[in-house]
Amino acid sequence: MSEPPAKRARGADLAALHEFAYKEPKVIAEIGCNHKGEIECAKELLTLCKKNGATVGKFQKRTPKELLTPDQYNAPHPNPNNSYGATYGEHREFLELSLDDHRELQRHCQSIDLEYSCSVWDTTAAKEIVQLNPCLIKVGSPSNQHWEMQMVLREEYKGEVHISTGMTTKEEMEKIVKFWEEGKGDAKNRVVLYNCTSGYPVPFEDVCLLDIRLLQEKYQHRVKSIGFSGHHLGIAIDIAAYAMGAQWIERHFTKDRTWKGTDHAASLEPAGLGRLTRDLKATYTSMTYKKTDILDLEKETRAKLKWGEYNKEILHGKK
Repeated sequence: MSEPPAKRARGADLAALHEFAYKEPKVIAEIGCNHKGEIECAKELLTLCKKNGATVGKFQKRTPKELLTPDQYNAPHPNPNNSYGATYGEHREFLELSLDDHRELQRHCQSIDLEYSCSVWDTTAAKEIVQLNPCLIKVGSPSNQHWEMQMVLREEYKGEVHISTGMTTKEEMEKIVKFWEEGKGDAKNRVVLYNCTSGYPVPFEDVCLLDIRLLQEKYQHRVKSIGFSGHHLGIAIDIAAYAMGAQWIERHFTKDRTWKGTDHAASLEPAGLGRLTRDLKATYTSMTYKKTDILDLEKETRAKLKWGEYNKEILHGKK
């Protein structure tokens, strides 16, 4: 007689749980363009990342005239209060740091024992950042179907490539993974796939955290790892994401959420980043099974409080 479907499902869940091994969480502090176009501000943010436990400090690199049509470039910023230029193109140019600036930021990271990284948005930016050979390069949700750019990362770069899947269909996700599976050598084993919802900030009901399970079920044996890129408020969701199996946690980071710019509202400030890394470490430490039915620290409590003859005998010196 076959097992009921519910029992089989529970068995499959338990098997998957035993197969999955929790690794130490890694936190990417996504500075992005929250440096306001100022390299000294960028360095200060990196130092704050390190002080508050981040694994990686990450920026963004764009080539605005390659990304934008002339009409988009010359149009006003959709939110003038957040603009650093008269047009959207000028705004984007103002916030861009040069490749030499990124080299300087990478050196600063090395001096404080923090990993440097960058998200790339276009082919030119990818070719530039590949020259720096960081530990990882990020492909954001807007760029995850940009095959020319990803070809540069697949063929000319040997580090990890982290790819977000916000505003991406299941068919598009499959295209991403197949593209990397078609690469030479271990290309697919350099990919970390992120659950993500693209919004700033994202309400809790749209975080869709259970999609982490879907990524694991379909892709955990086809890519290196699974991550979570959050644009929500607070840090509770990140802890849950890690407990569900996301080894990499990415959050936008700023010194002051009231600064001008669209990303600041969905960013963590230093104290929030510190709480996140603290709580993730505590969660990692707790993700174990009991080695014995009664742990050593429980024995005295059991003797005092457990109902039954066993503890009575202990209390009377008979055991």
